[in-house]
Amino acid sequence: MRIYSVNNAQQWGKGPFHYKMAVRMRGFTLVELLLVLMILALIGGLVLPGIIGKAESAKAKAAVSQVDRLAMAVESYYLDTGKTPESLELLVKEPGDVKGWNGPYVKPSALKDPWGREYEYRYPGEHGDFDLVSLGADGQPGGEDKNADINNWE
Repeated sequence: MRIYSVNNAQQWGKGPFHYKMAVRMRGFTLVELLLVLMILALIGGLVLPGIIGKAESAKAKAAVSQVDRLAMAVESYYLDTGKTPESLELLVKEPGDVKGWNGPYVKPSALKDPWGREYEYRYPGEHGDFDLVSLGADGQPGGEDKNADINNWE
């Protein structure tokens, strides 16, 4: 940015109007910059908590969807082989001693919940033929809201 002094404006012979413009072309004051920063901080303070809260609820919804998808994959494995898999890894890698395997039934990345932890899989299950559980955002059994467990029987 070029700053024009009073002498430069008078030397160019541009008259009093250009003299005033030359004096005004100095940039932003500290007060103006602080005001803009305060407005941006206020907007960020109002918007960011809403975005962060929505991200956590989106992860919980994704976990519900993934548990349902994994349960369907386990059922497809059973229909193809006549056996329920003993671990979720059998949905991805073909076991050598099982006939009728028609997988992979899921991608390896589907074996982790949205928080990056392995799903808990129990066969035989306490609530059905098998149990699938994600421990929620906190990774601990139980909990409420975003920390609630997500399973295939409720």
